[in-house]
Amino acid sequence: MTEDTLTFSEEDLETLVEPHNNALVILFLLSNIRIKHVLVDPGSSTNIIRSTVVEQLGLLDQIVPVSRVLHGFNMAGKFTKGEIALPVDMSGTVQNTKFHVIGDDMVYNALLGRP
Repeated sequence: MTEDTLTFSEEDLETLVEPHNNALVILFLLSNIRIKHVLVDPGSSTNIIRSTVVEQLGLLDQIVPVSRVLHGFNMAGKFTKGEIALPVDMSGTVQNTKFHVIGDDMVYNALLGRP
């Protein structure tokens, strides 16, 4: 079984104010475009991406129109616009990843959970 490793450098600490209690926010590549402000949430059971990000990538036509209801910690439901599989590149490792596309505004461009 292969185990992936996530490492950080001194450059990653440049925007960090000590002491901190920050969420893990990363960037990754989608179609060779840097997607910033991606929240890593190991408590989430799904991956989510904003429809505006998909639109900026020119991939709206690749959304599979499957509507789901996603529930947050307050149990408020949000309907998705569909699903899309995207090649996520993190440090040279590319993995085809399924995202639920959400039209509502959210703080992050995407959320990586544990689907």
